[in-house]
Amino acid sequence: MIHLTSLSYWLTHDGSRIDILRDVDLTVSPGETVGLTGPSGSGKSTLLALVAGMERPGAGRVQVNGHALETLDPDALARFRRATLGCVFQAFHLVPAMTALENVALPLELAGQRDAHSQAAAQLTDVGLGHRLHHRPRELSGGEQQRVAIARAFVARPPLLLADELTGNLDPRTSAHVVDQLFDLVTRHRTTLLLVTHDPALARRTHRRLVLEEGRLRELS
Repeated sequence: MIHLTSLSYWLTHDGSRIDILRDVDLTVSPGETVGLTGPSGSGKSTLLALVAGMERPGAGRVQVNGHALETLDPDALARFRRATLGCVFQAFHLVPAMTALENVALPLELAGQRDAHSQAAAQLTDVGLGHRLHHRPRELSGGEQQRVAIARAFVARPPLLLADELTGNLDPRTSAHVVDQLFDLVTRHRTTLLLVTHDPALARRTHRRLVLEEGRLRELS
């Protein structure tokens, strides 16, 4: 599913190179769940952006679901993301003017599916929000907004889900409920999950735990 080979990424500032990722190798098998931890600024979100094709590596290869991302043009990357990825972030990234139903239906409509709203309604019901279909984000709690975001990520049945600090804006009780729903969906749909988190307890729910420190990746026992 995911194959990163000798992956490096850097920025330049005032003529100096700042290394973010250094010779990262990683293989994630289909259906595997991986928790990625590490200090702030260690490159965790950058690694997710590279896997999503939102950034280009400075060196090395990024292969996801059989696609060598560094070889794809912008249109091909957009098609890859639409067919392969679901994403959930700390910020919910819902469209404020759209209802929960419209937000979840959006990726299906962009893919040209005619039954987008019925599929979206079923997915929202699956995460316990069947009674909130026509509410806009401002009318929902933080936990409800994150569940809408999770429903949107899963509605097209992507083989890969990327999650970046999905509980960062939630209180502990709400976080536990949201995480339980996420892992239930991942298990039922056999979705590959790459999860970035500062929470060791959340990382321990995955099959494998990795830590990123000073741009280098290592596995935790």
